[in-house]
Amino acid sequence: MLATPSGRSACPHADRQHRLAVQLADMVPGAATIRVGLNDPRQPWPHPHTIVKDKSGKTMELGRVTARVAARWILRVWPEADWTRPHTFDLAEATLTRSDLIAAGRGR
Repeated sequence: MLATPSGRSACPHADRQHRLAVQLADMVPGAATIRVGLNDPRQPWPHPHTIVKDKSGKTMELGRVTARVAARWILRVWPEADWTRPHTFDLAEATLTRSDLIAAGRGR
């Protein structure tokens, strides 16, 4: 997120999620959800890992830098989330949900 010279976020707290959703939608055109976790299967240590899907559920390819920036922005907006488990950020609703809860809801 952008910050002011004082170091505080340029977005008011109540609007941070919606502004982040707008910024990410601009940065990744066509994205509907962004799944973020700290368990990149290619790394033996905690590392931001991002999976982006479009509205049809098809995985979109991102460049390494774009994927890391998106993950870090989401991590910074929700520092209180339990990042030992992946979370999915819905860009249309600007909501963050633990990914295993989304999968459990689809299976029932």
